[in-house]
Amino acid sequence: MDKRGKGEEGIGTQKESALHRALKFRYAGEAGKTEEALGDYVCDGVTGEGEIIEVQTGSFGPLRDKVRDLAARGQVRIVHPIILTKHIETFGPEGESIRKRKSPRRGSEWDLFKHLLYAPELALLPGLSIELALIDVLEKRVLDGKGSWRRKGASVMGRELTGWHGSLCLTGLKDYYRFVPFVRGEEFTVRDLAEKARIDPPLARKTLYVLAKIGAVRRTGKKGNAYCYKKKGQ
Repeated sequence: MDKRGKGEEGIGTQKESALHRALKFRYAGEAGKTEEALGDYVCDGVTGEGEIIEVQTGSFGPLRDKVRDLAARGQVRIVHPIILTKHIETFGPEGESIRKRKSPRRGSEWDLFKHLLYAPELALLPGLSIELALIDVLEKRVLDGKGSWRRKGASVMGRELTGWHGSLCLTGLKDYYRFVPFVRGEEFTVRDLAEKARIDPPLARKTLYVLAKIGAVRRTGKKGNAYCYKKKGQ
């Protein structure tokens, strides 16, 4: 995601996933361009209107310097896929399809905070918006004995976009208040947020860390061993 070579077969595209490629072309649009050099960096795309597109499937940390540089040149949109439904197809060593199943885990917009955790300041960077692409994917795996023990030795070959459920665009602090489902003045803890948002406590903790960093909530004290928070603004 840093400084890269240019061109369809350049450094930026050699290891590009099918999912990344599909989102890059979708957001650049027919009138746009992909793999465009801007200063010291190559961005994923530029729309016909000049908006700079960066597709980021993982942590936002590696984007810090690149996005700051790009935002100084024009409007930037980080496209972050949220996988609502994932089907998994497993192949044998010879390429034969062995089985296909639906993953029991369903993603949600709250998953953003697992990745924004490493660069919360980007949420309020002038000229930057973060768009959550709500999608379904097919993940292909091969039983080669080299993958994680959690996948029983299967390696991930790639992910493909199979369904589109719209998007959620976050352009400033006001848009992040949707992640604070409490009225102003109401005190709450990590556990309270987890219960209200129906997410697990570790994700609620990450969410509140980011929201506190960008000024959407403030820490007010402790209740027993739990930190308490209140909504700011609005």
